[in-house]
Amino acid sequence: MAGILAMILAGGEGSRLFPLTQTRTKPAVPFGGNYRLVDFALNNFVNADLMKIYVLTQFKSQSLNIHLRKAWRLSGIGKANRFIEAIPAQQRVNKNWYSGTADAIYQNARFIEKSAAEHVCIFGSDHIYKMDVQQMVEHHERKGGALTVSAIRIVKEQAYHFGIIEVDDEGRMIGFAEKPAVEDAKTIPGDPDHVLASMGNYIFESKVLLKELYEDAANSTSQHDFGNDIIPKLYPAGNVFVYRLSDNFIPGEPATAYWRDVGTLDSYWEAHMDMLKPEAPFSLYNKNWPLHTYHPPLPPATFRDPEGCETAVAQSLIGAGSYINGAKIENSILGFRSHVCQNVIIKDSIFLGNAKIGAGSRLTKVILDKDIEIAPNTIIGENLEEDRKNFTVSDEGVIAIAKGSRIGF
Repeated sequence: MAGILAMILAGGEGSRLFPLTQTRTKPAVPFGGNYRLVDFALNNFVNADLMKIYVLTQFKSQSLNIHLRKAWRLSGIGKANRFIEAIPAQQRVNKNWYSGTADAIYQNARFIEKSAAEHVCIFGSDHIYKMDVQQMVEHHERKGGALTVSAIRIVKEQAYHFGIIEVDDEGRMIGFAEKPAVEDAKTIPGDPDHVLASMGNYIFESKVLLKELYEDAANSTSQHDFGNDIIPKLYPAGNVFVYRLSDNFIPGEPATAYWRDVGTLDSYWEAHMDMLKPEAPFSLYNKNWPLHTYHPPLPPATFRDPEGCETAVAQSLIGAGSYINGAKIENSILGFRSHVCQNVIIKDSIFLGNAKIGAGSRLTKVILDKDIEIAPNTIIGENLEEDRKNFTVSDEGVIAIAKGSRIGF
């Protein structure tokens, strides 16, 4: 296996996830009770034993840096060639912050040059999926191309969110459009309802990457973005190939590959609900693909039945350190240190952690950020017009409450 360097783009502002990104960068947003969004990309590399990783940060990166230090620090003798290291935006080559995905890599090109790696993996850090990156690397090397782009089949109506790809029978990219209008998106041959979308994950031959980055940086008309500038320039030469996530095999995973962009409150909520399905399309329990993260030193979740009040938890995930005292919880995910008092009813909701819910409250389809306290007998999620006066409410009726809020006091 040739030398592989990974660069994870983790500087996203994530404005569509507000208020969850009010105090943190998007890759640092908690997910699934235990994890952060960045963990899924990092696990894809670590489980594939590709352990030379730079994480490029920018916006509101403090909580992300703390998480990386606690969960992903590699140390010890013999580990000099294995690292996971955060690289903040430092204006290394000019007085500008990152102006696009390609510019973020360009401003850190010296790390590629110093590494002497033959290939560079450039991956995003804010999607929920599993991929054995080693298999994509092997595909890239077999094809011998300048660039390999990972792709997934999605419904045509979502095409305007993604780079849309056309391929020939050999898997070579023969067409690419960045975020086209739905009516202009090229569908998969024989499948008029679906398109092949870029996942925003790339493997470059390093010499090609460096050449393209320097040329792009010198182009004053460029947006300095892989999707808008680098890929459209490269693929007409015939040496850009496509790797489909559906071809990636991980033992113990469902047959259909799962990938979810969680860029909005609605998609973030839907991805959590996917985890709670009886036949979940994304497994948290696969021993062949452990999901590493930071676990604070907490006791197991505790469930109590006070006199005259019974606790009932169905189709839910409850984080460590939580105390459920005579409450009813259905189809919900509660993160670390969730304290729920008597006669509380929680449905279809997500707690990011360290929440206290007063007795008699009812919460439906609510996302609570961390460090939130809700007064007794508070009702949220049953009158959206009233909720919009106080909280962020999505198009699909998901209610998000900002970190540190005290509601009803």
